[in-house]
Amino acid sequence: MESPTILGAVLKGVPTYVSYSWLAMGVLTGVSLAVKNKLSLVPKGVQNVMEVFAEFFLSTANNNIGHHYGEKFYPLLGTIFLYIVTCNLFGLIPGFDSPTSNINTTASMALPVFLLYQFYGIKVHGAGYLKHFLGPLRSPAAIPFMIFMFFLELIGHLVRPITLSVRLFGNMMAKHVLLVILGVLAPIIVPVAILGLGTLIGFVQGYVFMLLTTLYLAGAVEEAH
Repeated sequence: MESPTILGAVLKGVPTYVSYSWLAMGVLTGVSLAVKNKLSLVPKGVQNVMEVFAEFFLSTANNNIGHHYGEKFYPLLGTIFLYIVTCNLFGLIPGFDSPTSNINTTASMALPVFLLYQFYGIKVHGAGYLKHFLGPLRSPAAIPFMIFMFFLELIGHLVRPITLSVRLFGNMMAKHVLLVILGVLAPIIVPVAILGLGTLIGFVQGYVFMLLTTLYLAGAVEEAH
């Protein structure tokens, strides 16, 4: 049974992870509109922070995917990172809950990532995208090896959305359990350390999900060798 939360009391009948996902989207949309309406040539405050994030997302995309596709994908990567971090940090606020500690939320992000990079792989390479699944050896004598590599790569690709969703879900769930246990054992000394550890984990998990998405996209659009 889900623990009672503030939004759970307001939006009865709506699953907790759904309501807090809506809240995360609302927060990010509100911050984006606020920054957009107060843009200046000399950035300060929230605009300065968001520009630092934007440059980080763009450099990550360009360094891993290349400039041509990096500029196309970096808004997606930035959205994934900011959304996950916002959801993660909700779990540190008393009375709130982190939607990323529910497998439904993480799976709803991992599956679109899987479909997206497969779509772009086919869009960029056409039927040649299958070469990514056949391994490095391409000759009539290597057909058994190519068949083996095809099924091996196929299984590897099908497992990716599962690992993406379970990794984030498992880490966030473990974080919540750990923080509760530490808070019970040392309620006076540990709270500050708990907040610091929870914040660090929230950012790290957002970065890991974003980086893996970047690498999957890079592997899909690169030329097979």
